[in-house]
Amino acid sequence: MPKLPALFTASPTARPLSRRHQVRETLSPPSSTAAESWFYYFAYGSCMCPVDLKRSLGESTHQYVIGPATLKGYRLGFHYYSAQRNCGALDILPDAHSEVHGVLYALPWRLSDRLDQREGVQQGHYRYESVVVADTHQRYIGVRTYTVVQKSPVEIAPNDWYFGVVLRGAITCQLPESYCWELFNHMHGLQTACA
Repeated sequence: MPKLPALFTASPTARPLSRRHQVRETLSPPSSTAAESWFYYFAYGSCMCPVDLKRSLGESTHQYVIGPATLKGYRLGFHYYSAQRNCGALDILPDAHSEVHGVLYALPWRLSDRLDQREGVQQGHYRYESVVVADTHQRYIGVRTYTVVQKSPVEIAPNDWYFGVVLRGAITCQLPESYCWELFNHMHGLQTACA
């Protein structure tokens, strides 16, 4: 398989995200949030990128990244039109034969309202879904993720900005290269079909 285009690869001087949370009990808090209450959050779209998530939450989220995780029994789709971004945005849909790769965070509860605001929960765009995800060491139960409330019957292409931030998040947080290519090909295929 060829290497990803240079635009989407981490710079040689970039530091990989910490995997200090690799081995833990399912419900024990990460050390960085042990003094406050927290929740697990599984991101599969633009929130995979800690830099973009910081834009909405108002503080750095790198220290809250646990790492790559997998959600079984779902697939990705662009079944939501984001008026704010003027393009299609990602959603998860039940599919017993599929899985979604993403980024697992342990976020402080004080950021919960800001995350809901980013996802448009009060406007009825997305809603919570409690899921089980796994990394290479264990399963995490009761993990928060978001799913679209009013799904479009057809997929809507992402714009170039959304395409880039999703792929950068996937690569930065070290999702499998084969999955990054699946994301790239899916998004590129939607854009090509709309051109």
